[in-house]
Amino acid sequence: MISSKKVVLVGHFGVGKTSIIRRFVDNIFTDDYKVTIGVHIFKKEIEVKGEKLTFVIWDLEGKDDVEKVRKSHLIGTSGFMYVIDPTRNTTYINIESEVGYLKSNYPTAQLLTIANKVDLIEKEDFINEINFPIDFFTSAKTNENVEAIFNQLGLNFLNNE
Repeated sequence: MISSKKVVLVGHFGVGKTSIIRRFVDNIFTDDYKVTIGVHIFKKEIEVKGEKLTFVIWDLEGKDDVEKVRKSHLIGTSGFMYVIDPTRNTTYINIESEVGYLKSNYPTAQLLTIANKVDLIEKEDFINEINFPIDFFTSAKTNENVEAIFNQLGLNFLNNE
């Protein structure tokens, strides 16, 4: 039996949510930035530990406050990816409260914190600066850890069913 999971990527505009999704779903990357307006929905089937999972991936427009995201977009979410851009501190200055909001309002959903654009920073310097645990450092441009974040989310789903 194939299990379907709603995965929502949230974070500020320009952090690379769409780029992560396009890299994962279609294995493409473009520097041509287009703002997401509203929501785009993608679908991809993966296999984790012999189990087939279908991810229905919601790419939401960037918001500087997760509480401003339409609640109707978040209902039924199985997993969140909170994405930041480590080159712009405005995208992670409130990460603790933003992640706290998601955890308290959607307690059954899995959540990963993602620092995208890792190809543009010195990772160790950033880790010392942020003082908040980041689950994965990715680069949609170089494809670093993109597959890994979705596989980890799939493992989290299977381990918590």
